[in-house]
Amino acid sequence: MAARSKQFIERQALHRKLLALWQQGQSPYCEVRGSEIHGRGVYARCFIPGKTRICEYVGEIIDKKQSARRGVALHAKSMETGDAAVYIFTLSKNFDIDGNVPWNTARLINHSCSPNCEAWIEGRRIFIHALRDIRAGEELTYDYGFDVDCYEEHPCRCGEPECVGHIVSREQWPELRKLLKSKRGKKPS
Repeated sequence: MAARSKQFIERQALHRKLLALWQQGQSPYCEVRGSEIHGRGVYARCFIPGKTRICEYVGEIIDKKQSARRGVALHAKSMETGDAAVYIFTLSKNFDIDGNVPWNTARLINHSCSPNCEAWIEGRRIFIHALRDIRAGEELTYDYGFDVDCYEEHPCRCGEPECVGHIVSREQWPELRKLLKSKRGKKPS
């Protein structure tokens, strides 16, 4: 009887912990549904004023070695399946957050070349904030900030008028444009 009681108490504690983790990744400002940009996306449930903290990007804090191992494995899997399933977010020079957990709503926010949100690192946490007023029903987006060195692996589907065609940080757009121009200028052999 004592063993069963102990198991029950352990299950209750685990349930409370999972519920707390799930609640940490939720927000009254947004909901998940199908996206025209890619797969599923996150949408404003209501009007969101600019500068509002919308939600937290949650997950497991991992060191850079573990991050590199997971990133390579997840990228290989995504190349096989076509699913964009790498949710590792840079936290600091030593740590990242692996947001590949079902209670992380923010992992489904898509990239845009004209984002309405941005991620702010606050200590060992990452929060998504509105860059401007966001209408109810509008899809939430932010700049993933990928490096230009791997631009060919990350085509952009945001559909914005100023879209550069690849998911590359805005600061690297001039370099990307030069690369694309030189690539177009080469004749096939």
